[in-house]
Amino acid sequence: MAKVKSPVTAAIRVLRQAGVTFGEHPYHYEEKGGTAVSARELGVDEHSVIKTLIMEDDTRAPLVVLMHGDLQVSTKELARAIGVKSVAPCTPDTANRHSGYMVGGTSPFGTRKQMPVYIEESILALPLIYINGGSRGFLVSLPPSELQRVLKPIPVKVGI
Repeated sequence: MAKVKSPVTAAIRVLRQAGVTFGEHPYHYEEKGGTAVSARELGVDEHSVIKTLIMEDDTRAPLVVLMHGDLQVSTKELARAIGVKSVAPCTPDTANRHSGYMVGGTSPFGTRKQMPVYIEESILALPLIYINGGSRGFLVSLPPSELQRVLKPIPVKVGI
């Protein structure tokens, strides 16, 4: 099988500009496969594969939520944690417009719009995370401390 070439995305440009050392992990993307497929394809624990979710609050202000691949976000807990009435996932078209990425290839790095980034706090305790590099079928690996340095995410406890 031919080796998949790593793309150069806005996320990769941001990581390189910030001096982040990261691994590149292209894999065979499956529509609606999510983190279970990427974890299986890369041979890693799904808990260390971090999904990038684009959501909006009750005023339609967009935000990014980073969550373990094997957990869901409690939108009720997230709304309470950030002091808004409600939070809901964006439609795919809206998420694409806010992030500049296609759903399934959304990275928290190099988004089109500046958005606050919230991170499930237990992600910060992992030794290495795998997160989307800005293209479907492409993850990057890096220590969470580097993600923290570049994005300055706000830790929350909203995983279920």
